[in-house]
Amino acid sequence: MSGQGSVFQQEAVRRHYETHPYPHYPLLASVRRADTYALNLEALWGYANGCRPPLHYQRILVAGCGSFSPYPFAVANPASEIMALDLSRSSLRRARLHCLLHGCLNVTSQAGDLNDPAIAPGPFGLIDAYGVLHHLGDPLAGLQALTARLAPGGILRVMLYSHAARRGIEAARRALRRLGVRDVKGVRCLRDRLGGDSRLGQRLREPGADTAFTAGLADAFLHPQVQTFTVQALQCLLDKSGLEILLAGHPGALLEPARELKRLAQAETDGELAHNFILYLVRKGQGSCRLESQTLLRTNPCLAGPLRIPLLPLRLQPRLGRPLPELGLAARMLLRRCLNSKPTVQLSPAERDLVEELWEALLLVSIRD
Repeated sequence: MSGQGSVFQQEAVRRHYETHPYPHYPLLASVRRADTYALNLEALWGYANGCRPPLHYQRILVAGCGSFSPYPFAVANPASEIMALDLSRSSLRRARLHCLLHGCLNVTSQAGDLNDPAIAPGPFGLIDAYGVLHHLGDPLAGLQALTARLAPGGILRVMLYSHAARRGIEAARRALRRLGVRDVKGVRCLRDRLGGDSRLGQRLREPGADTAFTAGLADAFLHPQVQTFTVQALQCLLDKSGLEILLAGHPGALLEPARELKRLAQAETDGELAHNFILYLVRKGQGSCRLESQTLLRTNPCLAGPLRIPLLPLRLQPRLGRPLPELGLAARMLLRRCLNSKPTVQLSPAERDLVEELWEALLLVSIRD
């Protein structure tokens, strides 16, 4: 895309989100800190590097933050400096208000283009670009711009549209363009006119597309800049970025990255890939540590709230694409013991049997002594 075309598309995207800040969540909607464990910088850094993040890397960038994402990151990381970056000032105002209403005071915001290196300069220990890169004219340039801000050992979370999973929505988008439908009012009128046997009507009513809300309809069907990725295109994008897959967070994800990419490719070939890609990427990580002799174990800080791991059953939302381990009494007691760092040598054999799955779920953090 030419430079002029890129600027034109960027301005179209900015106007889209000024008119339709996304996502649409009530300002009083809240999240439990325990359910933000997969957004915690210390846990992710420990998984990638086997140590705590240095003080000067305890900064988080939420790029293309929209109207909500800074809030859960602030809940997960109350001691970190969080920068919210977005093209849309309307989205930033709503995101800032949501944070203030919930007492999250560690977020600053800036309007601008993530491709501009002068805006929100790094280094950051954690960057989030959830649902952002596929709305850029050049996703690789955007990914490289974010990578340049990432600290060595830093983690970048992305969500990218899957070509296979978006096939139906993209078909609906093409149909709406051919029909000359350009605004949400037109989408709603068409949806109301179409019968239940219409494939387009069914697509416009799908709950997964947030079709009950104006912002959801606009984001799904009227966005001015959308790209989708096959598994091969995804792999090519990652190869050129210099980043490696640390974890996958989409449904059915396998723990080992190479196996997960093969699974995705096979699912795509078989016509069974029905989700987008959610990946945690790392820049030159130092490698994790599990049960090495000098490993220290610490409970994910998001679980160390006022109740300090209740003895009653602990129910958490799965965040990494696979079921959480059963948090029975033995697991909860181990998490309580590790609220203060514990050397693995102090664990009983039965406790050691629990460590691996709790660590894989990011509920335990392992660091080298």
